[in-house]
Amino acid sequence: MQGTLVSMAKVLDVTITASPEVTAGLAAQFALLADPLRLQIVQALSHEELCTCHLMDVTGAKQTTISHHLRLLRESGSIVGEAEGRFTWYRLAAGAFAQTLQSLQGLASGEQAPRLRPACAP
Repeated sequence: MQGTLVSMAKVLDVTITASPEVTAGLAAQFALLADPLRLQIVQALSHEELCTCHLMDVTGAKQTTISHHLRLLRESGSIVGEAEGRFTWYRLAAGAFAQTLQSLQGLASGEQAPRLRPACAP
């Protein structure tokens, strides 16, 4: 058997650290970023404030498609829009993806999790 076996007392201490609400929030942000165009929009907005016409140039998408994705990002609280005359300038909301990035850093530590439980009985 690979890994190190430890006492059952240690196994009982293993818990999922995130609450169901936090887990649901993370899943929602991952789903939001799972769309390639939305991810492109977020990446572009991470560099500078942009309006819809700029996002059309950057992504090659149609105005209606960009507007749809901007609405989803706004409703999730990930971006903020600021009207200025006929244009609305968009930027990432402060700390919009901080919790998601922290969870990814924990997953990317490179450490292999130990095997703490014995095999299940048949």
